[in-house]
Amino acid sequence: MKTNKIIFYVTTGLLTVLMLFSANMYFFNHEGVSQMFAKFGYPSYIIYPYGIAKILGLVALWFFRGKWLNEWAYAGFFFAFILAFFAHFMIGDNEQWAALVALILLIGSYITSKKLQA
Repeated sequence: MKTNKIIFYVTTGLLTVLMLFSANMYFFNHEGVSQMFAKFGYPSYIIYPYGIAKILGLVALWFFRGKWLNEWAYAGFFFAFILAFFAHFMIGDNEQWAALVALILLIGSYITSKKLQA
């Protein structure tokens, strides 16, 4: 039980740091992120809502554990990381590894959170 708690807090904590760094870039380096989104073919008007969604997803991970909102946050992050991985891979900028690390952290957090609830 104690090992599962440690794994949960480490993986969720590292995921939180990664997502806060990402959201910080979305809010404070809008021009750079806008250029990256243009390479993907994404509209730049989704940058701020996406940054807000990342922060709200983190709130759901930490404060709504075991509830339906928590499950939706995990699902949203899962699909976001899968899509980010393939978006970076397809344009060949070799930045897909951050999405892969985030996906591994997310899966570790999800599995251990389920073990802690049982």
